[in-house]
Amino acid sequence: MPKGLARARHSADRPPELTGRGGPEPSFRRTRAQCRINEPVVSRRQPAIFAHDPFESIPKLNIASATTNRSVHVTTFSVLFAISTCHLLNDMMQSLLAAIYPQLKISLQLNFVQVGLITATYQFTASMLQPLVGLYADRKPLPFSLPAGMVSTLIGLLLLSVAHSYSLLLTASAMVGLGSATFHPESARVARMASGGRYGLAQSLFQVGGNLGQALGPVGAAAIVLSYGQSSIAWFALMALLSITILTYVGLWYKHHGLARMKAGAKLVSPHGLSRAQVAGAILILLSLIFSKQIYFSGIQTFYTFYLIHHFGVSLRTAQLYLSLFLIPVAVGTLAGGLIGDRIGRKYVIWFSVLGALPFSLLLPYTNLLWTGVLSVFIGLTLSSAFPAIVVFAQELVPGKVGTISGLFFGFAFGLSGLGAAAFGWIADHTSVEFVYHLTSFLPALGLLAAWLPDLSHVRHTIVVTEPEEQLTV
Repeated sequence: MPKGLARARHSADRPPELTGRGGPEPSFRRTRAQCRINEPVVSRRQPAIFAHDPFESIPKLNIASATTNRSVHVTTFSVLFAISTCHLLNDMMQSLLAAIYPQLKISLQLNFVQVGLITATYQFTASMLQPLVGLYADRKPLPFSLPAGMVSTLIGLLLLSVAHSYSLLLTASAMVGLGSATFHPESARVARMASGGRYGLAQSLFQVGGNLGQALGPVGAAAIVLSYGQSSIAWFALMALLSITILTYVGLWYKHHGLARMKAGAKLVSPHGLSRAQVAGAILILLSLIFSKQIYFSGIQTFYTFYLIHHFGVSLRTAQLYLSLFLIPVAVGTLAGGLIGDRIGRKYVIWFSVLGALPFSLLLPYTNLLWTGVLSVFIGLTLSSAFPAIVVFAQELVPGKVGTISGLFFGFAFGLSGLGAAAFGWIADHTSVEFVYHLTSFLPALGLLAAWLPDLSHVRHTIVVTEPEEQLTV
């Protein structure tokens, strides 16, 4: 090959930063000091060009930084599926409590107020502690609080299996609530860590596990607890042991990968440009929407079986199957809400979800058994799609406070469910269960408040990819 052609080809193969295009070609016989002087300018433009440079310290630092930043854009589905599975097991164990209310009411001779107070004890324990756990974890992350919280749920289940007094029943409910208070805000943080920028999808996958668990809880109660008695609840402690094992591995991923992702991801957040007053107003609107959703859900979940038994004369087993028929579409709606929110915007999902359930809720008290089941499917499908969109919307309003916001909204939801259960129990004792359903049918009308939510469509979202890296292995 002619020397001139070889020289030109050799020059063309070099990176543009080193060819000196636009001026004389620099000499490559430089001292180490000259390389160090030039290194910051070149490494900012193209950190990977020194892959074969003899000064190995330079590329190692740049490659590590690039890997950390790139991992922010990677959706780690193994972690998302792990916490979704644990959410399924957690809420399935917790839903056993509501599923055996009719049996407990007969065996312990409870009235509706006492039944509502059981739910209130569980919900208030969870709601009061969740914001505190989230606030503390924002300042000092707690990777292994997840398996520790599940231990509390394990103790609560064992107590529930032997609770033959009302005081012990309340203690068991409080222990289950304590486990929930620890699990939800930190799991929501892990979901955001593993999201790769697909925050709605990650939040939906996390929450859909809980919805499926709530749907399967009554089925498990009908199949096992009603057949073998209250003591058979102890068998579900095996689920708690499985969750503890999985969450231990999640805690290790959280410690070794998740924390680095959160720090790197914080640099990619663009400001929304809203004042503190506007942010506070938007948070109040979102909490009002949670109020309408959770109060309505509380009336459905706590008294749906009683309503079907009293109003249509069905058996307890049939009523629990209808409760599952309502809860399974809740899981589908939750997943759909996150996916659609990532594509078209969370404000529109919130608007459609809460307000869209209004026609079905207004018709529900006036239909026969068949249409009650059909309408409950549509109510669960539409109303449930709001929650992941609401949580992610609030997280975008207050960036950097994932634990606090998650704890506030999960805790507020739990607290409202407890208040609703206790209040509806008092109303049902003094009127009827049917009146409760007439009263709650207007709550989805509060979805009109979504019209005053700010537009966050201009907030930058990271570009995401899916790669098999940083999987749940240790």
